Amino acid sequence: MSPRDCLLEAERLALQVGERWLCCEFSLTLAAGECLVLLGPNGAGKTTLLHTLGGLREPSVGAVRLGGLPYAGWSALDAARFRGVLPQQQPDHFAASALETVLIGRHPHLGRWGWEGADDEAIARAALADVGLAGFEQRDILTLSGGERQRVAVATLLAQAPRLFLLDEPLNHLDLRYQIAVLDLFRTLADQGRGVVMVLHDINLAARYADHIILLDGRGGVMAGDRDTVLQADRLSHAFGHPLRRFDFDGRVTFLPD
Repeated sequence: MSPRDCLLEAERLALQVGERWLCCEFSLTLAAGECLVLLGPNGAGKTTLLHTLGGLREPSVGAVRLGGLPYAGWSALDAARFRGVLPQQQPDHFAASALETVLIGRHPHLGRWGWEGADDEAIARAALADVGLAGFEQRDILTLSGGERQRVAVATLLAQAPRLFLLDEPLNHLDLRYQIAVLDLFRTLADQGRGVVMVLHDINLAARYADHIILLDGRGGVMAGDRDTVLQADRLSHAFGHPLRRFDFDGRVTFLPD
């Protein structure tokens, strides 16, 4: 793998919050063109791990490298151009149009005193169209449904155009149609050479879209590796505290509660 292809590395990474270890040491490399899914029960530490991979908190043990460099080797502006983070919640304290909100994604590309231009607006409009919100440009975000607001957040990240996307529960508030549409969109971006890391709750969607899995069991245990190695019924049953069975339907792996 060339240095340019390596987007994200975790080396002997371990996380501790207070007296509790969220995960023991593990290592993983994400290359351009790959999708990594973080799985585990509620409270296992998926968001904390995503924030650590995104450089928003320091690891307790080990190192995280972005594009071959520790986050300390990046300026905030360059890091924002390289990787973008979709938070789990979208706090809206003031009224703004959907287009104005999506244009926030262009800020890393404008410089200190820059203003959005016609090209930035075209990128923002295209991002809204990509998530099925063409025609919503002037809608006040305070009037949007939860699912519409989530798609605006995804469009904002698309407008940022990073090489690496880190998504914390990107399917929040989305109905089935848009869950699949959003996952298809990021899978396509990965296939075009970007990298994607996302927190999901649905094991079967992880099996469908991921190349790699990090499975947290909520008790400090972690397994990181390729999808087919990690997604085994016994490992999932242990992590989620409920027996699961694996089935193959039309060439697609599915896990169901026993």
